[in-house]
Amino acid sequence: MIFEHKKVLVIGTGISGVAAAELLLLQHAEIIFFEGNEKVDEAQLKDKLPANTSLFIGTIPNECAKEIKLVVLSPGVPVDLPLVKEFQEKEIPIWGEIELAYAFEKGKVLAITGTNGKTTTTALLGHIMKNCMEQVMVVGNIGIPYTSTVLQSTNESVTVAELSSFQLETIHEFKPVVSAILNVTPDHLNRHYTMENYVAAKEKIARNQTSTETCVLNFEDSYARNFAKRTTAHVVFFSSKQKLEDGLFYENEIIYFAKKGEINPLINTKEMKLLGIHNVENVMAAIAMAEQFGAPMTKILEAVRTFEAVEHRIEFVATKAGVDYYNDSKGTNPDAAIKGIQAMIKPTYLIGGGYDKESEYDEWILSFEGKVKKLILLGQTREKIAECARKNQFLDYVMVEDLEEAVAYCAKHATSGEAVLLSPACASWGMFPNYEVRGTMFKEMVHKL
Repeated sequence: MIFEHKKVLVIGTGISGVAAAELLLLQHAEIIFFEGNEKVDEAQLKDKLPANTSLFIGTIPNECAKEIKLVVLSPGVPVDLPLVKEFQEKEIPIWGEIELAYAFEKGKVLAITGTNGKTTTTALLGHIMKNCMEQVMVVGNIGIPYTSTVLQSTNESVTVAELSSFQLETIHEFKPVVSAILNVTPDHLNRHYTMENYVAAKEKIARNQTSTETCVLNFEDSYARNFAKRTTAHVVFFSSKQKLEDGLFYENEIIYFAKKGEINPLINTKEMKLLGIHNVENVMAAIAMAEQFGAPMTKILEAVRTFEAVEHRIEFVATKAGVDYYNDSKGTNPDAAIKGIQAMIKPTYLIGGGYDKESEYDEWILSFEGKVKKLILLGQTREKIAECARKNQFLDYVMVEDLEEAVAYCAKHATSGEAVLLSPACASWGMFPNYEVRGTMFKEMVHKL
């Protein structure tokens, strides 16, 4: 698409929307921002938007709407928004920030999605690729807009992208040379409405791949196994529970690679700095992706050994009065939070609750057995989680008003040899702008103890 002198509507004024607009301005497009929240401070908002752009709040005048040739959605903007549907009906292209960036991509792309583990796997794969290549960019849901780096791409570069279901909804031509679906468990159903819609969004990561490209899939995930039968991409499996004849698998603390009848041990997990079986899966996915890209295995394993955990994901914070504190603020859904609990080896005070994404909490509560000594609940979901806990015969919970009170409660009651884990199983919205702020505040509170 030629963007010069074309009117482009950017819906969303956050980091992704601004980065998309800045890329389009370099192509001499005319940018119109739209903000649906009519209560926003217009002057304050304009200050953070690029110069030479227009802003409409609440509605777009008809005469302006008629001239729009492309709509770019930020990931947080639902595709079923009435305004978006109006443009769809007029057959105006609806792109996400990822699709826009890909239109300018000169290098190769490695892309990762999954309900859980994608940030760690993306960061690890980026770390591996930087050990093998000169020019590597790590972008996407990890916090760096793809549009902010894509003009740096060359024939020799590689971009490692973490992609959420929101970002995948609006791709059309996007095609990674290697993709991965780590797992699919219920999440964001308040946005996607059904599990089928959510699964379909995740599967879009490989929609344009052919047999010359690879999709790495988790053999232990039923959705991924089912997708393997339908995708046109070449499939490489990894498994944390059983020996595979072809693919990566984990057995007795060793990660193996089975290929063409040969089984080779790759690495003892004691050599890694990552905790938990979920991280073994993340490592296998990253190794598989790098190997399929053509990276030397010695370089891959060298990087795996030196990689450290991602911030806010089962991150050790400090030991205070003999109690270990862990920040797992990125545990924003029950399945992710289960991984946090499974990584604990001491009696644990668990801080949970937050914004309601229409999740169910039974499996999370059932994972507490033998691990969680006390559940400290806060946020919008605390009553819902408490009811679920009672239903599942877990009665060791207490309710607090905010995170500060939760940390104070844990500091008062936890004793030497125990642990405190912030792993909310819920989004942070309503109490915090995002999980990073929630995790950072938790760490600050712990360090002050």
